Amino acid sequence: MMEADDTSSASVAGQTVCVTGAGGFIASWIVKQLLQKGYTVKGTLRNPGDPKNAHLKTLEGARERLTLCKADLLDFRSLEEAIHGCHGVFHTASPVTDDPEQVETAVNGTKNVIIAAAQAKVGRVVFTSSIGAVYMDPNRSPDAVIDESCWSDLHFCKNTKNWYCYGKALAEKTAFELAKKKGVDLIAVNPVMVLGPLLQPTMNATTNHILKYLKGTSKTYPNAVQAYVDVRDVASSHVLVYETPSASGRYLCVESVLHRGQLLQMLAQLFPEYPIPAKCSDEKNPKAKTYEVSNQKLKDLGMAFTPMKQCLYNTVKSLQDKGFLGLEQEQAYLTSKL
Repeated sequence: MMEADDTSSASVAGQTVCVTGAGGFIASWIVKQLLQKGYTVKGTLRNPGDPKNAHLKTLEGARERLTLCKADLLDFRSLEEAIHGCHGVFHTASPVTDDPEQVETAVNGTKNVIIAAAQAKVGRVVFTSSIGAVYMDPNRSPDAVIDESCWSDLHFCKNTKNWYCYGKALAEKTAFELAKKKGVDLIAVNPVMVLGPLLQPTMNATTNHILKYLKGTSKTYPNAVQAYVDVRDVASSHVLVYETPSASGRYLCVESVLHRGQLLQMLAQLFPEYPIPAKCSDEKNPKAKTYEVSNQKLKDLGMAFTPMKQCLYNTVKSLQDKGFLGLEQEQAYLTSKL
């Protein structure tokens, strides 16, 4: 995680930036880090008065330098108003579903942000893309290193009905094409599966990836491999590429690639009191091979990543603090051992 320093804090004084979908898992941490560094932040939300967004107002510096704006990705006027007067934009708002109808929302919403940014003569736009826009390619060798030059195959995503990856890839490609046409300096950050502590009071899809194993709702784990990263590092990466004049193009944001069994082994070592499964659902086939995802481009900018063991510890502690993980799982586990 990048630390704020006095020099950068001084240089951002008076800078206003917009964060779309400010109440989300990643976006909340981006807002928190921007406020800590001294930025004035305009956060867009569909419903600023919703209690699930109240955590943003409690962030350090929020009272003085955070404005929550009512805006919708498909309502250009509302975005235009929110982005007006901003030096930069962090576009994180996007549907996280496998609904084909949401693809149009993701693409058109991104177009609206780029057009509004061009009109406002914004210095730089940082777009939250995804590994989903990168790795879905049946023709790539499993031994090949996945890096920023890789793109998901749109036809393959469509044919396999992987609408999330299709939407992310299409939205990112559209964003770069339109940004070039409109003269907007666009950078994409492509995080992998994001874990870590929650700022928002609601559960998000990627954190649920861990919760189901802690609660005992999943008795086995799949023979699968996944790349992981800490949410605080994802936020830091966004701020880092925004603040680095030489930054350009795409940046893969990843700490490690683990077999699900390895991840759960780590989790069980940290929290043996929970009923974490130790059995794979597929014992016939060979263990799925891990692959390599490069984070060198971000490391070259000075990014240091939180080790996954630390990230998992912070994730579980956060789930406990937020009340998503009660004592009933621990008690059930201890009773079963008697």
